Amino acid sequence: MPINSPYSEGGIRPLHGKTTFVTGGARRIGRTIALELGRAGANVAITYLNSGSDAEATVGELRGLGVRALAIRVDLTSPGEIRSGVEAAISEFGGLDLLVNNAGFFESVALQEITVQQWDHMFATNTRAPFLVAQAAHASLRKAQGRIVNVGSLGGIHPWATHAHYCTSKAALHMLSQTMAKAWAPEISVNCVAPGMIVQGEVEEAYREFAERTPMRRNGTAEDVAAAVLFFATAPHFITGQLLAVDGGLGL
Repeated sequence: MPINSPYSEGGIRPLHGKTTFVTGGARRIGRTIALELGRAGANVAITYLNSGSDAEATVGELRGLGVRALAIRVDLTSPGEIRSGVEAAISEFGGLDLLVNNAGFFESVALQEITVQQWDHMFATNTRAPFLVAQAAHASLRKAQGRIVNVGSLGGIHPWATHAHYCTSKAALHMLSQTMAKAWAPEISVNCVAPGMIVQGEVEEAYREFAERTPMRRNGTAEDVAAAVLFFATAPHFITGQLLAVDGGLGL
């Protein structure tokens, strides 16, 4: 479901000339976020790990929007690769105005069966990586009076019994977002988007139960999440430390 965006029709492009860094931007929700930022006029660097062909396709689509684009292979569990990736984007674009920590990992495991390795990998991807990416981008964002948008989860607000390590890692990301907002103000605004049930490319029938429990009577889309990210990317810089659930009321 496409966003009703004026930017693709030649309207005002509020991010024209701005530079953005989107982790996990090659496919799925990250791709949709990257493209919406591109439609708003931003130059976009995306990271990928094993989705090289998808990354190339996304970069091609971004360039087709008339913006500069770059794909950088980054293992987000590697502090060294994170720093190198951020430095590559800054070198290419001359700085950064917006960081979107979108990349994440999700799995379902019974609480009593979660291994130390599974727990550590979840936190390395969902909590430590956003911290390290933001830390690497901090100086550039501070200079630009920039913004950070982290992508959390409804699971970080409400406990899901078979996703304990995921929920805990996202709850930690929510708190990290608020801590960043307080520590890095007034130069950098930091906010967090928390998606609920997002369906993209799957058969809707399989997720009908969630739609029926949702006050808005449907599941969310990647476009819904991208619109929320764009809101924080273009809203008054004064808005910071906020957690926005994009869940159609499912968490109520």
